[in-house]
Amino acid sequence: MDTILQAIVMGIVQGLTEFLPISSSGHLIVVPHLAGWNDAFISSLAFTVMLHVGTLVALLVYFWRDWARLVPAGLATIRDRSFKDDPDRRLAWLIAVTMPPAVVLGVALNDFFEEQVRQELLVALTLVIGAGILWAADRLGRRTMELDGLGFRGAFGIGCAQAAALVPGISRSGISISAGLFLGLTREAAARFSFLMATPITLGAVIWEVRKLITGEVDVAVDAGVLIAGLVASAAAGFVAIAVLLRYLRNHPMTIFVVYRLVLAGILVVHVLAS
Repeated sequence: MDTILQAIVMGIVQGLTEFLPISSSGHLIVVPHLAGWNDAFISSLAFTVMLHVGTLVALLVYFWRDWARLVPAGLATIRDRSFKDDPDRRLAWLIAVTMPPAVVLGVALNDFFEEQVRQELLVALTLVIGAGILWAADRLGRRTMELDGLGFRGAFGIGCAQAAALVPGISRSGISISAGLFLGLTREAAARFSFLMATPITLGAVIWEVRKLITGEVDVAVDAGVLIAGLVASAAAGFVAIAVLLRYLRNHPMTIFVVYRLVLAGILVVHVLAS
């Protein structure tokens, strides 16, 4: 397949799976294996960075009104040293509380998981584990609380859960939504908080990966056309995934995503045994 078409496919995969609770990192490992692709650039750091930029663009475009309120509100809290019963000030700092666990563990362990936990059978196992967590959260959570009921301890707990997404197959959105459901959030509120807290973390990941590019950790020739194709596809698919999931979760359970994860895990096991 032409490299640009591969880039578009991978961009769509990244955009959809970054926000649907089915694991983007797992899919980015699995799809090239199943499709038989071995293009060095498609698996390169430069291309991965562009895919993450695409999902960051999707988050910023979809939630720009929220961030236009949250950033000034968060800064005003520092200035006034008070929330002043402003829900935006409180939400801004709830999001801030989720960041330290992901930042600390991400810096410490990201390279290890990127290099060591990429085998298909391990991804199949983590897909099943993530499915079990998502199913349990959806069944056991009260699903009665909106974001204004979330406390700082709970937000920190969601941040700690998010750090587990370093493991391919777990899913950042899946594990953070699950944590929110366990705390009693409604499905839509848990997903919305997951997406809002993903914005600074995704920005940080992009900056961290760009640092690697600047320090010369890319050993393939950069193709601007392929990068742009992947970025645009990732941003467009990500925007659609956010909108569809938030609407879907208003009236539907997580069952479809649990089943999908189990089916994909089964396909991976069969593929490994047959190869």
